[in-house]
Amino acid sequence: MLPADLAPMAPSTLTPWAMYLAADMVVKAVMIALALASLATWTVLLAKGWELQRQARALRAARTRLLAAPQLPADPQDATLGQGTAAAMLLAARTELQLSAGLADRAGIKERVASRLDRIELDTARMQRRGIGVLASIGAVAPFVGLFGTVWGIMNSFIGIAHSNTTNLAVVAPGIAEALLATALGLVAAIPAVLVYNHFSRVLAGLRGLLGDLSAGVQQLVSRDLDRAAQRGIG
Repeated sequence: MLPADLAPMAPSTLTPWAMYLAADMVVKAVMIALALASLATWTVLLAKGWELQRQARALRAARTRLLAAPQLPADPQDATLGQGTAAAMLLAARTELQLSAGLADRAGIKERVASRLDRIELDTARMQRRGIGVLASIGAVAPFVGLFGTVWGIMNSFIGIAHSNTTNLAVVAPGIAEALLATALGLVAAIPAVLVYNHFSRVLAGLRGLLGDLSAGVQQLVSRDLDRAAQRGIG
């Protein structure tokens, strides 16, 4: 009499769901973990993709408005410049100009404004990357987790073979197929995670460029206002 986990399975029952139900508890836990990892990948793709796309539109619109502005907006009512990173940069520039009122060293004022804007750029880039690191972890770890499930399942199959004293392929194949399913799930979880991570890396590089353009636009307005103030003082 063969053990239950080594009993021959009909070809019609060799489906992923049937193999999952017949698998060892450890292999089942591995499959569930990999399924959750795959779900996390697609969740990050949808949620973070929408968030970054929205931020990219806002940064492009703000960059266009700043490049067309003749001077630093005192208190922008336009939603394009009145919220998000653009509003934070404009506020930082106005704050530094107020704190530096009466100082004659324009180069020092520009340097301090640039320093404030750099910090905002770094903070924004850090927030944009939030949640993306999990994709790198899934892409790196999932294949090995699936391999662990496969090794564990095949080890149990060999133990069952030793106990049953049979090497009939019809008996051995279902247990090995269940074990290999863990490897397949590991690849299913890892490959999309790597692709999505690389996609977001390119998107974040583009956003970093937009942040740099926005910072440069604010610095140009500050420099222009300082030159006008110096010109009026001379006049």
